[in-house]
Amino acid sequence: MTLFTKEDCKLCDQIKKQFDLEAMEVQVEVLDSNNAGALAHLAWHGQVEAARKTLPILVLDDSSSVNDFPRIESHLIDRAASFGIDYRSSNNQAGCENGSCAMQ
Repeated sequence: MTLFTKEDCKLCDQIKKQFDLEAMEVQVEVLDSNNAGALAHLAWHGQVEAARKTLPILVLDDSSSVNDFPRIESHLIDRAASFGIDYRSSNNQAGCENGSCAMQ
């Protein structure tokens, strides 16, 4: 499972604060101009256009992807439970009205 994020993305930061992604065996790929490997991995999954609209994007083990924040959170809650890992509940969803949660 891979979570594609970027720096200064409020939703990406919220997910990273809520969950122990490393313990849940979720690989985090940070998209920026200096990380050609992450960009290539994103392209391999056919998610470049989706990333231009919104981040984070979660690619599941079956290679399907989720780019809707509530669904990403739900998948990660289920994964945390399957690993027996606690997570921090968030009642307050960060917003990205300024477009910061998209690949530029």
